[in-house]
Amino acid sequence: MKKLLMSLFCVGLFAGLAAIASAAEVQGVLMDKMCSTKAISGGQKAAMAHDRACATSAGCEKSGYGVYTSDNKWLNFDADGNKKAIAALKASKKTDNLMVTVNGDIQGDTIKVSSLKLQ
Repeated sequence: MKKLLMSLFCVGLFAGLAAIASAAEVQGVLMDKMCSTKAISGGQKAAMAHDRACATSAGCEKSGYGVYTSDNKWLNFDADGNKKAIAALKASKKTDNLMVTVNGDIQGDTIKVSSLKLQ
């Protein structure tokens, strides 16, 4: 019984640590998925050239959003993150340089967004 309790405690502890380890703050360029291929092939220069008018166009908005990081990685947003991204874009007066700070849990190539702020 004691071994069983100790095993359950260890499993719970490791699960809790894994959940904590996946929480992250990510900075990069806010982009729509449709245009992310330009950044993936063209790097930071292509990502920085992306503007708000494009990101809020109907097709780009429908494709969803993500962040292109300074280490040239793409992270997709979850559905809630997509809503936060479009709200931030529509509320902002910025037309370009869409740098963003995103907090959330990273699961593979997706971040479950808890907060998003245009810089």
